[in-house]
Order: sequence, then structure tokens, then C-alpha cells
Amino acid sequence: MIEGEYLKPGKFTESDDPAIIAFARAAAGAPADQVTTAVRVFEAVRDSVVYDPYCDFSLPETFSGKAALSRGRAFCIPKAALLTACARAVGIPARLGFADVKNHLASPRLVKANNGDVFRWHSYTELYLEGKWVKATPAFDMALCLRCGIQPLVFDGRTDSIFHPYDQNDQKHMEYVEDRGIYADVPLDAVLTTWREHSPALFEPGYLVGARSFAAEVQAVQ
Repeated sequence: MIEGEYLKPGKFTESDDPAIIAFARAAAGAPADQVTTAVRVFEAVRDSVVYDPYCDFSLPETFSGKAALSRGRAFCIPKAALLTACARAVGIPARLGFADVKNHLASPRLVKANNGDVFRWHSYTELYLEGKWVKATPAFDMALCLRCGIQPLVFDGRTDSIFHPYDQNDQKHMEYVEDRGIYADVPLDAVLTTWREHSPALFEPGYLVGARSFAAEVQAVQ
């Protein structure tokens, strides 16, 4: 049942964690319908946690929604895990979606370590609202979007919110190339297996040496 599997806490979607519950309730604000609540929570996750792909991918906690909230910085998987957890914490069924994307907004450091611009296991959240599943992508925070000249993703709770194919200057931004499926929690073993095969440099110490903020590195080459 939707009300069961997708409302339960998970290893990386810790909807029973006190910090996540407090954050979700504060984001939800005054009592409202589920669509309004979902939009408020989405915006809080999107902008309260800075997008940051410079982290130690060998650590399981790197993929945790709870850790993303605590650190205030995270990449797409833990941000989607956090949104999933927050939605569940306020009674909205939620799950994780994954896809491979060709990302045209990436730093040279990230592209090199990834071994190309196809990023495998990009994550978003699906929320069950008004009888249907709706996609929401909280990865890129508003500050990053404004700084790098891309259109921020908005979410109205009724239509899918996924990355735009082009940025504000009509340059290629994001292409979805392969669907990886839907999960109740982060499928960490599958993610790591794929990354270690296709992008082993993401796990090398040199990936993080001398890294500046992601936004600064992207802006420097635009």
C-alpha cells in the first residue's frame, strides 16, 4: 500500500529522526493542504542545503538525508533522500527516482572524475499528491542557479519538476538518457557498483584536493 511502504523511515530516508521532523514541520508552516505543504517542504530542502558534489563517496553517510541536513551541503542523492524523508515526516508518501543524465552544468573537476558528462544515478523525489505521483528535483539551490545563470526548478505539487533541457541562454543544460527506476530508499550498493565501474576517480583522494565551491568552479569556466 502507498500509505505503508512510502511513509516508513529508511536507512537513508530517516523520516523518524528528530532533526528531520523538526525541519519538515518548520518548513511546512501553518496547516495547509498536502500540495501546499509539499511545495513548502520542497523549497526548504532545495534552498537550505547547498548543492555540493565534493564529498567522500566511500562513506555511506554521504548518501543520507539526515547527514545532508546536518551538513547543509549535499549532492542530488542525499538531497532527494532528505526531501523524501521530510515529506514522509509530514504524512506525504514519497519515494526516490533515479536516472542517468547528461549534465552540461558541471565543473571540469567533476567531469574529469566522472569520466565524462553522463552522470549515473542522478536522483529526484516522487511525492504522492492528489492521487498521483509527481516528480520534484531539489538538487540545485536557488543561489547556485542565480549565480550560474540557469532557471531554478519550481514545483507546484501537480506537475513534474525535472531539469530543463536548456539554460536561460538557450545553452544545453540537462538530458535524461536512462531511467534507473523507483526505490523506497537509496540503493547504495547498486549506485556504488556502477560508479566504481564507470567513474572510479570519484573515489580517489585527488578528487577533493584543492576543490573550491562547485558554483565558483562552474562559474569560472562559463
